[in-house]
Amino acid sequence: MNSQITVRIKRKMSTFSKGQKRIAEYILEHYDKVAFMTAAKLGATVGVSESTVVRFATEIGYAGYPELQKAVQEMIRNKMTSLQRLEMAANLHDSDSVLDTILSNDMDIIRQTMEETCHHSFYRAAEAIAQAKKVYIIGARSSQALATFLAYYLNFIVENLVLINVTSEEEIFEQMIRIDSQDAIIGISFPRYSTKAIKALDFASSRGAKVVAITDSAVSPLAESADYLLLARSDMASFVDTLVAPLSLINALIVAIAINKKEEVADLFQKLEDIWDAYEVYEKVEERLN
Repeated sequence: MNSQITVRIKRKMSTFSKGQKRIAEYILEHYDKVAFMTAAKLGATVGVSESTVVRFATEIGYAGYPELQKAVQEMIRNKMTSLQRLEMAANLHDSDSVLDTILSNDMDIIRQTMEETCHHSFYRAAEAIAQAKKVYIIGARSSQALATFLAYYLNFIVENLVLINVTSEEEIFEQMIRIDSQDAIIGISFPRYSTKAIKALDFASSRGAKVVAITDSAVSPLAESADYLLLARSDMASFVDTLVAPLSLINALIVAIAINKKEEVADLFQKLEDIWDAYEVYEKVEERLN
């Protein structure tokens, strides 16, 4: 995926017109800038029309310029260091418009995720998790926060849950040593993909466990081991990958699993409410207002 666009360009370079060659050369030399340029801006930069840029995208096999731009973004997400991405963000975003720009981008990403997520895979994954004897969850680096959030709520829903400690690879396999065909594992990872998550899902698959992968692309390395592939956009706005869509997807997954185990979950929460009241775990707002 990362080199796909460069391969496409180089393969067809000899057939390009002068204008198309200028576009191709600029993309190859300045892909970090192209990732955030509109078709009109790219055209103006290299001295061609916006329509020429759009035609160039289709000429090398993309449905349009947005698809080409996404391919460039995917490429740089895996190539650039965090420092390079921070410097790029500083050049791209005006400090006075960061809030509006990022929030608007996040809303677009959630909308795109709604359109691209396979509903059938989503509901089948929820059923598989609900029916599993034991559920394992793994997420490393920035995805560890997502894994922790998911584990917190699933702990109320499923009887046997393991949030895998990802401190070392040896410990990962030790925690998974008993995983089998009656179990399920949920792996979460986004570019740059965690090798720990990839290896954990591969191991779980080899033991016959149901594998649910939450990632950004069908060509993600997590997809190779997945029985159920749940895709969520995590576009790059700066050195931080936005994780609002993955979090929203995980939120929906928690609810779907709970619905699959509605009676058990309702009974558990009633018991918890009784315990919380008995031990005054939470302050009662109505008492404070009186």
